[in-house]
Amino acid sequence: MVLLHGEDAGLIRERAEALVRGAIGSLDDPFRLADLDRDGIGRIAEEMAALALTGGRRVVRVREAGDGATAAVEGVLARGSEALLVLEAPGLPSRSRLRALVERSAAAAAIACYPEEGRGLRQTIRETLAGLGVSIDADALEWLAAQLGADREATRSELEKLALHVGPAGCVDAEAAMACVGDLAGLSLDDALFAATAGDPELADRALERSLAEGMAPVGVLRATLLHLQRLQRARSGMDDDAIAATAAAKAVKPPVFFRRLGAFATALGCWPTPALAEACTGIWEAERACKRTGAPAEMLCRNAVLGLARRAAMARRR
Repeated sequence: MVLLHGEDAGLIRERAEALVRGAIGSLDDPFRLADLDRDGIGRIAEEMAALALTGGRRVVRVREAGDGATAAVEGVLARGSEALLVLEAPGLPSRSRLRALVERSAAAAAIACYPEEGRGLRQTIRETLAGLGVSIDADALEWLAAQLGADREATRSELEKLALHVGPAGCVDAEAAMACVGDLAGLSLDDALFAATAGDPELADRALERSLAEGMAPVGVLRATLLHLQRLQRARSGMDDDAIAATAAAKAVKPPVFFRRLGAFATALGCWPTPALAEACTGIWEAERACKRTGAPAEMLCRNAVLGLARRAAMARRR
């Protein structure tokens, strides 16, 4: 039995598919694969005990597993089975009963699937593009590392699109990356973040609603928000240290801001002095920590944190 949990739903799906292929060789064998959703949890024991008509090992894959599956999983562990049980549980709390049960068992494994960032994300971007037959320069790599990573599946999709854009044996530069690649959940999340820090609560609310509706995890939104605030901090530091204007600071920040968003970024720099940005980063970090508590209303905490930034920036613009 393998439990895949965490905030990166794309990585959870990728690893689940790898486990299924490793066990039975394909993802569409109707005799050896039982694919269950949340409503099928009651069939786990039955499917784990069934035999494949064509012979060979069976796999039972359960999507959106949660603590409601704990009793069924406990029964399977007690009885044993030749089949492989793969549980996909995005957003599972750290104190989950299901997770605790799996982690205690010698016949099971719990694998955390969290969004990549920093050096690990850069390595993934380089290796994925190399596998697609293209290279990437340093500026483009830094820009992509700031845009991607919240969902492994979305990251891979964007990189495949970028490889097609530059062609076989091509090299991805910053211009190609900005022209071709959207943000980590389509453009909606970037719309929300830039609108929030520039003081447009209405646009931030609409864009955030769309992003969450498309499956973006609240913790992923908060991590992207923190990265956005940290980029504002770097630009604001340039304004404070070198006495340059907001527009010049926006153009100079690394990784570079997409040219269509330079105006919103410069507006945000005027709304957020350095102490306020530090305070905002702390608030987002605390919201992420609160989301991970058992029973916490993660989506509500995420909305309040992001829209709180928008309201604060709007007040700063009116002063």
